[in-house]
Amino acid sequence: MHPPRGEPAEDTVPGLSAGPVALAWLTQFLVGTDLFVVAPLLPRIAASFDVSAAGTGLLVTVFSVAYVVASPFAGWLSDRWDRATVLVAALVLFSAANLGTALAPGFGVLLVARVVAGVAAAATGPTVYALVSTRARPQVRAQVLAVVGSGLLTALWVGAPAGSLLGRYVGWQAAFVILAAGTLLLALPHAFVWRARPVPADTAPAAPADAVPPTAAHRADRPATRLAISAVAVTTLWAFSVYTLYTFLAVALHTDGRSTDVTWLLAVYGVGAVVGGQVGGRIADRADAVRVTGSALALTALLEVGVALAFPVTWALACTLVLFALAAYAFFPAQQRHLVDLFPGRATAVLSWNNSALFVGLSVAGAVGGQIVHALNYPALLYIGAAVAVPACLLARGGPTTRTPARSGRPPRSGRRPG
Repeated sequence: MHPPRGEPAEDTVPGLSAGPVALAWLTQFLVGTDLFVVAPLLPRIAASFDVSAAGTGLLVTVFSVAYVVASPFAGWLSDRWDRATVLVAALVLFSAANLGTALAPGFGVLLVARVVAGVAAAATGPTVYALVSTRARPQVRAQVLAVVGSGLLTALWVGAPAGSLLGRYVGWQAAFVILAAGTLLLALPHAFVWRARPVPADTAPAAPADAVPPTAAHRADRPATRLAISAVAVTTLWAFSVYTLYTFLAVALHTDGRSTDVTWLLAVYGVGAVVGGQVGGRIADRADAVRVTGSALALTALLEVGVALAFPVTWALACTLVLFALAAYAFFPAQQRHLVDLFPGRATAVLSWNNSALFVGLSVAGAVGGQIVHALNYPALLYIGAAVAVPACLLARGGPTTRTPARSGRPPRSGRRPG
């Protein structure tokens, strides 16, 4: 039986099998490990190049700056060129940058290698998210994004500690050689997997101009850019709120004489973050994604206050940490789904802006948070982080909403008029 005219056939939206999702997850895990492994390796890198600990901190800074600057351009390029080709090129460049990191003869070359790694990572993460989101069934888009994003979160509490242990026993260079080899090996399957799968009809950007509905055409101009900037600004505020807590948690526990509790508390936090992402993705696929982001931000603010109050008592801290991570990381896949639903034809670009916004919030949290902890204390920093989540919640709830497709297995109407 033929589908009604103007609606895509069921077989044009095949969804994603476990293979491509696993490949995307592994890519995010390796890239995430590279992001997070540098910090614990800084003392060993400093000793190798005879530079101060503060000097090696530039390795994190230049990577972040390169990522923020390059990400919007990489997204723009990916949306106008073949996304699979951009991803493969980015992975090869990322592999070369990691090999250059391991073999750098001097600290200056090492800095250049980390800049190149930041540029490559800027083209990798958002492109993976865009490939997955535009090929997933609309009814499970946020869930698939949450699964892929959990690779990054797993790197936070598995990949980075593993790299740190590797650096301790066989040298910090070995961690980057392994990452270089892993990302290079992933480039080959990525070159074929995404070419073999059609783009769902409801998200294909190749529709002729006269087939685009008036509302979508209106979004393709300057108001669309302002709308996207407003939407990703929520991510910056969210990242500041979340990473003020995470970045200085270990330092605060060490200062408080509870250094033996750091590892298991971070593991509790990491597990809560992974589960929170999955829960947030599932709910966003069944309800309005904007409501999920607003609710997650409200709970984030409330529970960050709870963490501040519970900080002196370890068992209470563990309970509030896991609840905080559950609420906080439910935000991200819902936010990604919201952005892809708003801008299907510019998915990579908008997700790139979103990742840049994430890094801006993370960087500001690191720069400002240390000063606040030094001048006041860790709980005071958490109260400030909670306060920042409040305007983020209001901004998210005041943004445009997108209707989640019904769970009937049929995608929403594509906007094309019956011909």
